Amino acid sequence: MSDSIDNKNTSTPSSQKQRPTLLPVDERVCSFSEVSCGYTEDQALTEAMRCLQCKKKFCTSGCPVGIDIPSFIKCIREKKYEDALGIIKQYNSFPAVCGRVCPQEKQCESQCILNKKSNSISIGLLERFVADRVSATNTSSIKISNQSEASYKDSLDNSKKFKVAVIGSGPSSLAVSGQLSKNSDIDIHIFEAFHRAGGVLVYGIPEFRLPKTIVQKEIDELCSKGVKIHLNTVIGKSISLEDLQKDFDAIYIGVGAGLPLFLNIPGEELGRIFSASDYLTRNNLMYAYRFPKYDTPIATGDRVCVIGGGNVAMDAARTALRLKSKKVTLIYRRSMKELPARAEEVEHAIEEGVEFLPLSAPVAFESDEEGIYVKRVKCIKMELSEPDASGRARPVPVPGSEFYVDTDVVIVAIGSSANPILTSSSNLSLNKRGYIETDESGATSIKGIWAGGDIVTGAATVIAAMGAGKKSARAILEYLHNK
Repeated sequence: MSDSIDNKNTSTPSSQKQRPTLLPVDERVCSFSEVSCGYTEDQALTEAMRCLQCKKKFCTSGCPVGIDIPSFIKCIREKKYEDALGIIKQYNSFPAVCGRVCPQEKQCESQCILNKKSNSISIGLLERFVADRVSATNTSSIKISNQSEASYKDSLDNSKKFKVAVIGSGPSSLAVSGQLSKNSDIDIHIFEAFHRAGGVLVYGIPEFRLPKTIVQKEIDELCSKGVKIHLNTVIGKSISLEDLQKDFDAIYIGVGAGLPLFLNIPGEELGRIFSASDYLTRNNLMYAYRFPKYDTPIATGDRVCVIGGGNVAMDAARTALRLKSKKVTLIYRRSMKELPARAEEVEHAIEEGVEFLPLSAPVAFESDEEGIYVKRVKCIKMELSEPDASGRARPVPVPGSEFYVDTDVVIVAIGSSANPILTSSSNLSLNKRGYIETDESGATSIKGIWAGGDIVTGAATVIAAMGAGKKSARAILEYLHNK
C-alpha cells in the first residue's frame, strides 16, 4: 500500500461517498431546471479527502484527455481552486461541461483503486465543482460572428501565419479549437450550420442536465482568445470543402453524426412520430417548451412512447414528462441490465415516473380512425440469446407474444448515422457506414484535412469526441509548423 499512497497525507479519509443534492422530484418534472445541484464546498472537500493520491495514476489512464486527476484533487484539498482549474484546463478546455455529462463511471472513476473496497472518488462532481467555483463573474459578452460565405473572408486575420477552418461547433470541434487557440500564430474559424454554437451540447442535451448558460460561457471564453464562429453556414452547401481549402492551411471536420436512424416498420410515416434528434432539437435549441414565447410548436400528448435505451432515449422521455405528458413509456428490446444509458440517468428517469417496458420491441405503428396520427404501438416480447457483435445478449422475438401500447406521440431514439451533406459533396474516403476514414491522428484521405468525433467513430461520448479533437490538434500543429 505504501507504493500507492502519498504518505504525506496524514488525514483519515471518509469512506462515505458524497452525494449531491438533487431537486425534489415534484419540482424537477415541472421545470427544465438542472436536476443536480452539484457539491457544496464542504462536500467537495470531504470527497477530495477520500482520494488516496496514488502515485500510479490509474484514474488518469482512464481519462480520454489524460487529466492529471490526483493533482487537481490535491489542490481542492488545499482550497486552491484556481490552481485545480488550471491543472484541468491543461488537458480539457471545458470542465464545467464534462463534469456534468461525461460518463466518468465508465472511464476515470472505473479505474479508481477505491472501487476495489468501497466507492470510487466522484471525479466528475469534483471537476464540476472546481469549474463552477472559479467561474468568471466578470466575463464580458463576446459577439459571435454570423457571416455567410460572401463575408467570412473579410474576417480572416492576415497578420497570423496560419489559418485553420473547423467545421462544426460540437465537443470535438471546440476541443481542437481550444488547443489550437493556445498558439498565437493561428487564426481559427469555426463554421456552424445552426444559429447557435455548441453542437450536441446545445441541441441534444436538455437544460435539466446541462444548462445552456454553462455551454455559452465556455464558448465565450474560446471566442475571447480570438476564435471566430460563423453561424448559419452549412459546409457542403453554403461553402464547399474545396473552397475552404483555398483559404485555409488546415481543416478539421467535427460535424458529428446527425442523421437519425429509424425502425423501418409499418406505420412509421404517421403523424406525431418523431426522431429523438428532431424532438430534442426543437426543445433544447429552439425552446419549444417555452411556446408560444418562442415560436417553435411541438406535438404533445398524455401518452408518449420512447423507443430505445441510451442516454438520448432517457433525455427524450424525461423531456416528455416536463412537457406535461401523463404517462411516458420507454420500450427497450433488451433487459434493464443491458440498458446502455448512464445508471444515473436511468435512476432519475425512474424517480420521475418514466415507465420501462424491457424485453419488448415495436413491430408496427397503427393509426387513429382518420389514418393521420399514431394511436398505438404493436410490440412483440423478446428474449435474450447469445451475445451479438456488440458483446451484449442478442434479443430474439418470442413467437405469438404480440401486444399493444396506446400512445399519442412516439419518439424514436435508436441512434444516428453520418449526415451526408458534407461527405457526399467531397472526395473524402468513407467507410461502408458513411463515416470518414482517418488514421490514428484523425488525418483523412485528403492532405491537410483532419476529422474526429462521431463523424469518424459513430455516436459516442462527449469526452471521447474531445479526446479526438485534442489528438488531431497536435497533428495539425506539427503539420503547420513543418509546412
